[in-house]
Amino acid sequence: MSTLEIRDLHVDVAQEDPTAEPIHILKGVNLAIDSEQTHAIMGPNGSGKSTLAYAIAGHPKYEVTRGSITLDGEDVLAMSVDERARAGLFLAMQYPVEVPGVSTSNFLRSAVTAVRGEAPKLRHWVKENREAMAALEVDPSFADRSVNEGFSGGEKKRLEILQLSLLKPKIAVLDETDSGLDVDALRVVAEGVNRYRESEHGGILLITHYTRILRYIKPDFVHVFVDGRIAESGGPELADELEENGYERFTSAAAVS
Repeated sequence: MSTLEIRDLHVDVAQEDPTAEPIHILKGVNLAIDSEQTHAIMGPNGSGKSTLAYAIAGHPKYEVTRGSITLDGEDVLAMSVDERARAGLFLAMQYPVEVPGVSTSNFLRSAVTAVRGEAPKLRHWVKENREAMAALEVDPSFADRSVNEGFSGGEKKRLEILQLSLLKPKIAVLDETDSGLDVDALRVVAEGVNRYRESEHGGILLITHYTRILRYIKPDFVHVFVDGRIAESGGPELADELEENGYERFTSAAAVS
């Protein structure tokens, strides 16, 4: 059993102008994610959902000014980005970057080696990688292409879930993994996430705008994110309310407060 615990988290984000004051985005987030739990975070644009993901992962642009993040009692904020990955945290990015000149196969094997602490035996690795790609309907030729270079939006998101299936983290943060996916790609990606949860008993923090992915990945908890805070938490029925009525009830309350 693993637990990612976030307590009273406040985060500032640096602006492009280095002389400008940072923007205060997260304003006291409290959240605990256990193994085998799926937590969905939903909210309007600019509410701080991606800021939470980047703060967990350790993006240098995002400064934690107060609060704590722990994984199984260990201080995540004291860890470098690579240490967080080795400890069992994973971030599937909303906008995966291209890495020209680095083949996907070399990138994946290097990442697995870094996280596991030793290089997988080549014969076993080829079989493991091939099976993971087939499960996500990734063309085998992609292994020889540069990471994300020339990939469609859906192909990039499949590669993120391919990394998830190979790295086998304790807790996975999925930042709008459903954005830019057609119906078929959404199904394949969701099935990959569900396989990870079932086989690795991993915890999932799923950030999304829309309920459509929640038809495939069933959340245990749904949290409404507004103005840098969790405005309300509930079960899957809360997502149904958001689908029907939107965020007005929550944004209006935040404006008044």
